[in-house]
Amino acid sequence: MAKIDLNHIKLPALVVAELYHSSLIDPDEITTNPAVADITEKMTAAGPIWKSLGENRNNVLVIVSYPDAVYLPDIHLGFLTGIIGACNLGMADVAIVNINNYPDASYKELVSFFRSKIVLLFAVEPALFGLPMSFPHFQIQPFAGCSFLFSPSLKELETDKILKSKLWVCLKRLFNL
Repeated sequence: MAKIDLNHIKLPALVVAELYHSSLIDPDEITTNPAVADITEKMTAAGPIWKSLGENRNNVLVIVSYPDAVYLPDIHLGFLTGIIGACNLGMADVAIVNINNYPDASYKELVSFFRSKIVLLFAVEPALFGLPMSFPHFQIQPFAGCSFLFSPSLKELETDKILKSKLWVCLKRLFNL
């Protein structure tokens, strides 16, 4: 029987980068250390490493826009969790991405990476998300094998019962509730 040596586990560079995305590599070392430069080049060649909240088990992508948060503020996360729960889903079923972390990202990259079937855009204009069309709030828009739903911000929804009910009508159709 082979002995397992926990001191010599080899992880792929992408896994290590995801575990230590903000503290593993000193930016100055990228240009001065050839080994670090090689790892960084491989990570870049593999595509961006998307920071998302949730496990994306049901391929539901939630796009939010918060300039001062990694994902979204706790108060809005609580409200969003309630919306997701009402759809008989949990955080393990979705991937939440703050588009402010990726100003140059296109919908094609995100939808492809997360294998999205449903994309919920909260206060993110479809055109700003890179979609080649515009559509109003609360219109389920099929495109490129996905269903997109554009909605006002979570903050607006939380305080407006009419907006909440319009969202709920759409979510019931999207998730067959």
